[in-house]
Parts: sequence; C-alpha cells; structure tokens
Amino acid sequence: MKTRRHRFWIGLNTGTALLLAAVIVLMLNYLSYRHYYRTDWSRTQRYTLSPKTVSLLESLEKPVNITVFFQPGNILYEDIHNLLREYQFHSDKLNIQWVDPDRDPGLTEEMALKYEVTDLNVVVFECDDRKEYERADEIAQTDASSGVERILVFRGEQSFSSAILGVVQQTAPVVYFLTGHGERDIDSFDPRTGFSGIHQLIERDNALVRPLELSVEKQIPADCDVLIVAGASQSMSETEAGLIDAWLNRSGRLMVLSDATRNSGLEPLLREWGVQLRNDVVLDPARTMTGREVFVSAYNRHPVTEKLSTTAAIFHLPRSVEVGTSLSRGADRPQATPLAFSSDSSWSESRPEQSPAKYDAGVDLPGPVSMAMAVEKGATSGLLDMQIRPSRIIIFGDSGFVSNSGLTGGDTSLFMSSLNWLLNREELMAIAPKPIDDTRLQLTRTDTRILFWSAVWGIPALAALLGIILWMLRRK
Repeated sequence: MKTRRHRFWIGLNTGTALLLAAVIVLMLNYLSYRHYYRTDWSRTQRYTLSPKTVSLLESLEKPVNITVFFQPGNILYEDIHNLLREYQFHSDKLNIQWVDPDRDPGLTEEMALKYEVTDLNVVVFECDDRKEYERADEIAQTDASSGVERILVFRGEQSFSSAILGVVQQTAPVVYFLTGHGERDIDSFDPRTGFSGIHQLIERDNALVRPLELSVEKQIPADCDVLIVAGASQSMSETEAGLIDAWLNRSGRLMVLSDATRNSGLEPLLREWGVQLRNDVVLDPARTMTGREVFVSAYNRHPVTEKLSTTAAIFHLPRSVEVGTSLSRGADRPQATPLAFSSDSSWSESRPEQSPAKYDAGVDLPGPVSMAMAVEKGATSGLLDMQIRPSRIIIFGDSGFVSNSGLTGGDTSLFMSSLNWLLNREELMAIAPKPIDDTRLQLTRTDTRILFWSAVWGIPALAALLGIILWMLRRK
C-alpha cells in the first residue's frame, strides 16, 4: 500500500514538473514572439535597412498598399520578398499583396487593370490616389553574359523607399509640355508621332501633366516644376525663348527633345548654357539594324544614368549634342555632362542628304558622339548649410525614342530617370545600393557525380557498416 502511494506521489510530482516545464516553454515562446532580436548575418548586410528608411517607415501615418507582380522564378523574387518582410517589421502601415501571374491569372488581370500594369515583374506602391511603379531593372542590376543570370547590384531599398516617400507626399509635381511650335502631342495615340504613352507614364508616377502655350500665357506658371519642349518643328520667338531663359535662371528645370534638321529657337539659349546642337545626324553602323536608328548603351557616369547599366535605348536618326563654350566664365558657370554615346565606329554626318553616307575626315565628327546632355548651374555641393535649388537642363538629340511606338524598356528608363533628376526625386532617399558578393560553389561534372554517389550510396552504406559492426560486438 505504501509502495503504491509512494509511486502515486512520484508520478504526480513528475507530471506536475512536466506540466510546469511545458508552461515555462510556452511562456518563453510567447515572450520570444513578442520581444525578440533580429540581426542580418549576410556578409554585405543585404537586408539591413538604413536609418533613413527606418525613420521613414516609423513616420508613416497612412497605410501604403504594395502589390508585387513578380513571377516566383524571377531571380529577384526572394530578395524582394525578404526585403519587404524587413519593411513590414518596422511599420504596420504596409499592406503587401503578392500576385503570381503564372498561378493566378484571374487576379493578375484584375489587379493589372486596376493599376494599369502592362508588364510583368513590377512592384506598385499606392497611397490614396497616388501610385509609384518600380520595375525589375530599377530594383537591381543583373548580368546574363555567362549564360546564367546573376545579380550584380541590388537597389531594392533605394527604389522602395523612394517610391514610398513619393506616394505619401501630398503635393504632386507638375510637368508642362510646351505647345504652339509643332511639338509632339501628349494626347495623340498615333504610334509614330503621339506622346500619349509617355503622358500616361508620367502621371502613373504621381506627377501632373499639363500643356503650355507661351504665346497665350505670356509667362511660365508658378507651379511649373519641369518644362518639356518635345520635338518642336518650328522656331519659337525670341520673346518666348527669353521667358524660358529668365525662368531657368530662377532655378527652373527644362528638358529639350530636339530632332535633327529642325530648329526650336532654343539653340542660342542652349549655347549660353554650354550645349552645342549641330545640324547633323549620328550614324553608327555597329549599333543599328536598319541604318536609321542607334542602339545606345554607353552611358557616362551621372545620377541620370546610375541605374541604367547596359540597358539600351533606341534613338531614331539622332543629332549630336556636344559640350559647347559657355559665355559664362565665372565660378557659377553651367556644368555640362554628356550622358549617352554612340560607338567608336560611328560619326556625326554633317551632310545627311549625302547618299551613300560616309565619314568625311575634317568635316564630320568622329565617334563616339554624344547624343544627350545634362546641365546644372548653381549647385552648392559641399555647402551643407545652404539650400539653393540649382537650375537643370536635359537635352536629347531625338524625340522619337519616347513616342508611342518607341517606348521600349531602355527608352522608358532613360526618359523617366532624366525626369526624376529634374524633379529632384533622385535626392529623396540617398541610399547606397547593396553590392552582391557572389559566393556560389562551382562544381565540375566529376564533382557533381562524386557528390551524388556519396549522398545516395556512401552515407547509407557507412551507416549500415557501423550497424553491422555494433551488432557483431554485442554478440561477442
């Protein structure tokens, strides 16, 4: 009887101890779920958010909807997934929805219509009625030259933080397109001459687009953040050019898309700002399919081209845009930087009517030839206590590269990157991109065969051998 009672109390004590241990484990799990420490052990701190991003996320007052249109097989899928988890950890205002175009075509079509998405592999940020779009080539720089695609530079945090900041800002910038001189029509759907596509892209990136006829308005509106002169076929008056010049000197921002053999009337103004538009056509036999276009993938180092890598834009019979001699000689003279070049085998043809076209030494300009230019005046680099807005100009030697039929991936990226530079959007989140340390294990066919047979036969055989040895020792 005593033995049975003794066993009962031992069992009760053991059960109570196990129950208390289980309660302690559950409490520890609950506490670890609510209070835990996170750290990034990757060599390049790939997913560690910068203090700027953390501050932005903690300051969010309105919910931000993030819709990811990415195929799971895309090389960026896992990196985007991990990065957005870090974003959600720092803010409960982010609502993230993953849309798989392969497994759920119905939802994909519904969300694509809602957000006007026509391409796969894009991330959409939305707050109220404002939207920002980040494409794969803006999120990372990849390379597939070796036959296997790999990530060279990951810009996910830079792209996503800038997009979030763009949609939570209350005031959208205003972009005016000049009219009255045969410019491209931003409401035309004509595939060759219309600009309705780029009109839609600008508004899709949370900016307002409006036309401007200077002969009627007599001034550039006070809310004009960027003025675009797109493919003017007639020359404007000196009065109109003077209004633009005076506005530029008041920290204005101007984009000029100038076609070959056409003068817009801005040529004297641009010479004052250090840019020379030649009456020529750039020909590049090494970078063309039909002889009428130039595939551009050689970019100079500049904030406009920082994300472009080797993404190719296509210019159609472009003119050269060269660094000229500015009349200003002071310390505040305009700083002109070429952006895009043709190849070494190209040239600037001074007689476009010549057939067949050929390079004439001493007359034509040898390649590489600049076909786009960025100009800045009044920047206060290094003067941290001064907040002076510099004047900026972007000049392209072609306007057709962003017509409705010309909006390829590279053309869109080049134009939108230029517009964002003019709008100061590249300075919203000055976050350095993350370099990728490629530490993949390279195995030969022999190494793979050895690894396979070792895993399939070697390890099981070793376990069986040890079992037999133990069995024999026990029998003895």
